[in-house]
Amino acid sequence: MKSLFGNRRQSGTKNGALYDSKRYALLNRWDPRHMVTVATHLDPRAGDRILEVGCGRGHLTKRLRDLGADAVGIDANPHAAAEAVTEGVSTGNAEALDYPDDTFDKIVSVHAIEHIPNIEAAFSEMARVLKPGGKALFIYPAEPIQGIWAVPTAIVLHGNPLRARDVHCNWLWPSKVQGIAEPTGLVHDHSKFMLLSSPQFVSLFLKV
Repeated sequence: MKSLFGNRRQSGTKNGALYDSKRYALLNRWDPRHMVTVATHLDPRAGDRILEVGCGRGHLTKRLRDLGADAVGIDANPHAAAEAVTEGVSTGNAEALDYPDDTFDKIVSVHAIEHIPNIEAAFSEMARVLKPGGKALFIYPAEPIQGIWAVPTAIVLHGNPLRARDVHCNWLWPSKVQGIAEPTGLVHDHSKFMLLSSPQFVSLFLKV
């Protein structure tokens, strides 16, 4: 699938932002419409072992656990785990997941992969801990300009809207995400453009 915005050049910093912020953890709101998207594309079921990468306070993780899934979530912000709304939320780094190989049936990440400085390492780790035949679902912003949807977060974290590209340090669209994921053994199944509170892409991958 080609970018809906045509060919684009990656720009901006890859340093990333620091997420040690209680204010950010508490302000990062959950949109319940994401659960509809996750249910449609990932089909979570009771008994599934599911990892949520970039879970915040665990609102989606909680809903997956309510379905009967064995769901856990990690987030880089230590205040997210401290203020979690459910069990199973811990502080963790997507670039170095603390789980054995082939642990999870499914992985989901909602508006998180655009924040990860070493996104290639994160995808390699997610592929490592996903079982063969497993599914990985990514929801990420469809930005016409890198960082445009991250301005409010840049203000919260840095007090500076001009640091939005430190927050969204990856400018992503489906063909680019596919190019990052497929060398790790994740095969692209489908992608979709959606409008919720802001434009976004949904991409599903399968582990061969």
